[in-house]
Amino acid sequence: MVNIQDKIGYTFKSAHLIELALTHSSFSNENKLPAGNNNERLEFLGDAVLELSVSQYLYNRYPSMSEGDLTKLRAAIVCEPSLTKKAKDMDLGNYIRIGKGEEHTGGRTRGSILSDAMEALIGAIYLDGGFDAASNFVLSLLPNDGDIEAGSLMKQIMHSDYKTYLQEHVQSYSREPLEYTTTDEQGPDHAKMFYVSLSHTGKRIGSGQGRTKKEAEQNCAKLAIEGFK
Repeated sequence: MVNIQDKIGYTFKSAHLIELALTHSSFSNENKLPAGNNNERLEFLGDAVLELSVSQYLYNRYPSMSEGDLTKLRAAIVCEPSLTKKAKDMDLGNYIRIGKGEEHTGGRTRGSILSDAMEALIGAIYLDGGFDAASNFVLSLLPNDGDIEAGSLMKQIMHSDYKTYLQEHVQSYSREPLEYTTTDEQGPDHAKMFYVSLSHTGKRIGSGQGRTKKEAEQNCAKLAIEGFK
């Protein structure tokens, strides 16, 4: 684990925490490890630390930015594609312990696995070194101020958070909510596929699939946007 610690710029006092952060549920299930011996709980914690760290930074850095724009900007920063890109930049996939089934289906490069591992790492750093240490790691992942101030990151929202973009588009002409419904789940736990349907005013406007419900909903929204175009 020395190499990945060099890449993230943090040295763990507890080796167990970084090992847990980089253990996917497929590995623990395949090796029949005791319950909780994977990164899912750390991912839950890291997600909260990530949002708070980014929120605090943006609030202090851009005092004149509206609440709505702050929310959009945070969404673009903490979304799965952004975390996946950062994970790939540091070759995180090579350090994750995954099951053989996931290995054979490209799990080391799958966005959902990489982004979850990033959040788990943040959670592990928080437990090991406190909020400041975790926040420093999060801030090291942020784009530079020039990119943000030029608006380039805001323009990426459509290409990274399709659900938000679609919702704002629909709300511009309708008060009726979008409804995402999981229509099916197929496959074993380590390689499950979710199928989602999207409706508006009772009419089906899209469908999608993905390795997680979140990924399926994003793919569903993306196809709906393309249909509008």
